[in-house]
Amino acid sequence: MAAGHPAQAEVRREIRRALREVLGGAKGGQSPLILAAVSGGADSLALAAGLAAEAAALGVRAGAVVVDHGLQTGSAGTADTAAAQCRELGLDPVRIERVQVDPIGEGVEAAARAARHDVLDRVAKESGSPFVLLGHTRDDQAEQVLLGLARGSGARSLAGMPARRGRLLRPLLGVSRATTHAACAAWGLTPFADPMNEDPAFARVRARRALADLEADLGPGLTEALSRSADLLRVDADHLDGLARAALAPFASVAELPLADLAALPTAVRTRVLRRLLLGRGARPGDLSAAHVAAVDRLVTGRRARGPLHLPGIRVSRVGKGADARLSIEAVAPV
Repeated sequence: MAAGHPAQAEVRREIRRALREVLGGAKGGQSPLILAAVSGGADSLALAAGLAAEAAALGVRAGAVVVDHGLQTGSAGTADTAAAQCRELGLDPVRIERVQVDPIGEGVEAAARAARHDVLDRVAKESGSPFVLLGHTRDDQAEQVLLGLARGSGARSLAGMPARRGRLLRPLLGVSRATTHAACAAWGLTPFADPMNEDPAFARVRARRALADLEADLGPGLTEALSRSADLLRVDADHLDGLARAALAPFASVAELPLADLAALPTAVRTRVLRRLLLGRGARPGDLSAAHVAAVDRLVTGRRARGPLHLPGIRVSRVGKGADARLSIEAVAPV
């Protein structure tokens, strides 16, 4: 498959780089099956085309998984069209997987993502595929960081999406959305324009519009800057998480936690340790916020803190005084 347009070459180069990194250039034996997750949009179609173009040189087989979330009228036809284009590109096998998602409120995005990832994991296991490629671009990364800033989240949230998580790979995080559209045009592909991408009811759509407005006011390069910031913060967050895992060990099996030992930890490590302890002892993951962890941290360090704290799924309080003061974390039954 020719790569006469610069956009095609860029997509292919990033896919080639990402797969060489994880496959290690190993030769011999049966060629592994690499799957592209395809929605029918420009990003995922460009991903599928790039994978098909690079498969032979990389010594892999290229397939695709098209997930139909059933959230829109005609979604089955959209999935069929996307699958047909994947087959025309030479991908094999091409599977269409249909899932059910509860389309209520803004939580539909999270529900759709969870359902999609479950399907991708299952199909990869069934087909023996070591990696599934996702089509997230640099623009998606910048929007993710902007949403993290709006939530007031910490470094892990601002680190955005990782290039690899388990068997999931995102080789196009350094590629712009404009490039994937140009690549599709050069390959003669017809992307699906998802109306949900224009619906301001979704936070990511509002973030996309806000990012465009900010770039218009501040000048070009903001998307690249946010994406670069995510890369830098991810390195820092990974290091701090490693320190937190090591620091957690002495507290893991202690019923009541010695406040002096907790308070002696550096703040960036202590708050990560506290979050793990809270989750491990009954806090509800989806409801435990950075503000909750900060409140517990004030309880630990004694900065004008008073307890007990009633947090989602747990009750946290100080026990004892002075050098014998301890932190108690108790799971509570839901009301």
